[in-house]
Amino acid sequence: MTHDATGGTVTHESAGTPPDPRLPETPDTIAVFTDLNCSFAHVAVYRLHQTRRALGLEDRIRFDFRAFPLELFNREVNARPGVDSEISVLGAVEPAAGWRLWQGPDWTYPVTTLAALEAVQAAKAQSWHASEQLDLALRRAFWAQGRCISLRHVILDIAEETGAVDVDALAGALDSGSARAAIMAQYEAAREGRVTCSPHVFLHDGTNSANPGIEAHWENGGFGTGYPVIDKDGPEIYADLLNHAASLAAEGRQRSEMAD
Repeated sequence: MTHDATGGTVTHESAGTPPDPRLPETPDTIAVFTDLNCSFAHVAVYRLHQTRRALGLEDRIRFDFRAFPLELFNREVNARPGVDSEISVLGAVEPAAGWRLWQGPDWTYPVTTLAALEAVQAAKAQSWHASEQLDLALRRAFWAQGRCISLRHVILDIAEETGAVDVDALAGALDSGSARAAIMAQYEAAREGRVTCSPHVFLHDGTNSANPGIEAHWENGGFGTGYPVIDKDGPEIYADLLNHAASLAAEGRQRSEMAD
């Protein structure tokens, strides 16, 4: 099963020809492949937002959240026993991200994240900020509030709560399926090991990190049977990635000014 990386290292790859579809289109953007019901991704996204804010880069660096749909890779639902086994472990790593064991009946547990992932893509048509805020709100809704983010009305309620999303426009996009092609294109770009796991971060120059800063292994069986053990946690990698992205963005602006 494809689930979470055990790495946490940064690698550098040069973009080839044609352009690498995993990489963000502009130097001021960080591409983040994730699923919404992946606990390691919940940690990564929280740390990306917190570190960007701490570095004062909120107006300079944007996040391009892309789909790494575990249900398509694994051809099955992301099993609740596996997700539950991760909460106490990852919750201890980053408590402020927001965590809670599922409190509702089993039949209310999300069976798919595709519609929610699609909503995040659709929100990009409004703004990067709208997409970022919806992605973050959907994660909090699932992990901290126990809401079923498989359901259309729940997704739209969460979008309205952000105050950053045009809910009517988002509803229209969901109903027309206008963002579904983007989900499948991202899935295709990630297949065959090109994207290792949820989360996997890519910068414009090919710098990338799978499960940034965290190295882990599983005890007493794999996902859904055992539980994860964190061997290493280095959150400082997020400052390294964001500062490098800021440097790439500055270089891009200088080249643009020289060309003008």
